[in-house]
Amino acid sequence: MINDSEIILRKTVITDLPFFFIFQLDDEANHLAAFTSKDPTDETAYLQKYSKFLNDKTINMQTIMVNNIIVGSIAKFEIEGEAEITYWIDKKFWGNSIATKALKTFLKSENTRPIFGRVAFDNFGSQKVLEKCNFIRIGMARGFANARQSEIEEFIYKLT
Repeated sequence: MINDSEIILRKTVITDLPFFFIFQLDDEANHLAAFTSKDPTDETAYLQKYSKFLNDKTINMQTIMVNNIIVGSIAKFEIEGEAEITYWIDKKFWGNSIATKALKTFLKSENTRPIFGRVAFDNFGSQKVLEKCNFIRIGMARGFANARQSEIEEFIYKLT
């Protein structure tokens, strides 16, 4: 088990992006995330997209570190004026409560409220993360999930 004190969040830097790219290549992780890029294997497109985000003042992107190892990312971004949360943990570190602990830490410094989280209907791990961090499920939507090449339901969560 990983302690809260072993999890450190720091501002994401450009040299973190290749790690994030590798994390999202995992088929199971991509399936669970569902709403991913059209081609997760296109490293150039990935690095170009996320490099732009590093200087976007509306995005708070943090790198999740455990024992000096990059294990994931977490970010607040805005869509149509509403704040949303996203996170990704390297599959090798699943099951250690890292996402929950990182999100709790992140929400102490990211004060934007309300903030929303969206999760595929069958991504039970991510649903638990949001619920443990006091997000309340407020609805559902349907959207096209690139990772599944079909339209699926997603649950919408809100933290006020």
